[in-house]
Amino acid sequence: MTGHKEKIIASGLGFVEGPVALADSSLLFVEIDSQTVKKLQPDGGIELICTTGGGPNGLAIGPNNYLFICNNGGFSWRHEHGMTLPKPAVEPRDYSGGRIEKYAFDNKLLEVIYTGTKDGPLNGPNDIVFDSDGGFWFTDLGKSRDATADRGSVYYAKADGSYIERVLHPLITPNGIGLSPDGRSLYVAESWTSRLWRFDITEPGKIDRKEWPSPNGGELVYGAPGYQIFDSLAVEENGNICVGSLHEGCISVISPEGNLVEAVKCPDPFPTNICFDRNSPSTAYITLSGAGKVMKRHWARDGLKLQF
Repeated sequence: MTGHKEKIIASGLGFVEGPVALADSSLLFVEIDSQTVKKLQPDGGIELICTTGGGPNGLAIGPNNYLFICNNGGFSWRHEHGMTLPKPAVEPRDYSGGRIEKYAFDNKLLEVIYTGTKDGPLNGPNDIVFDSDGGFWFTDLGKSRDATADRGSVYYAKADGSYIERVLHPLITPNGIGLSPDGRSLYVAESWTSRLWRFDITEPGKIDRKEWPSPNGGELVYGAPGYQIFDSLAVEENGNICVGSLHEGCISVISPEGNLVEAVKCPDPFPTNICFDRNSPSTAYITLSGAGKVMKRHWARDGLKLQF
């Protein structure tokens, strides 16, 4: 990025999300439209990692270098204003059910490890983050239909497929999820309400739920003004939360105290996801999903290093 504050490093993609920066300076991401996970090499080449079917969404590297995939089961699509976008209230005819998948890079084995709990099936897993104990939190945004919509949830699960629990319910379209630098706070961004919530973690997979008036056991950190849709999020090393803000076309940087630090404008109204470079934490990768592009950008502060 010498001489440039931002640079488009990939284009022509089918609703790209879930970026994960790797130690070799490559970048994993999903194309929800083509139902694939791909890797962007440092030289600009793109490699197919696996075809998942459904709707691969959030990605995370977990223990033993497995790749964990939130699969929302699939979207229906619309094409307008030169962009490919999900239809907000149409469940696709080929909806294959929500699930968590695990992919092994060495033998290229893709397996489903979770499809639901005693509380019911997974409907639309969206975003994922690992804690220092090797377990992971993930959001289930649910599915919308012409006259009804699922109420969303947050789950905690073990990476070996042995344990999953619905921890938070109900939420309204929970999307982005992340952990504070000390691992004691869980952040969840709701899409339709454009609200950012914080939940106090007492032990792995356990939340100290707040009483009335909280509707979901959390503490409201920030509610966006105007018409915005919150998407995925990442956390800075200093604790700020960076949330993709759709329609506003920016990454909203919010302090843990609930102040808007800055709104980083993007050249697309749908900047869905952000992640930080492992080797250069002041470098951010942002998925410009409507246009099908990935942008590399200098960031004013260092991003928080993920667990794996």
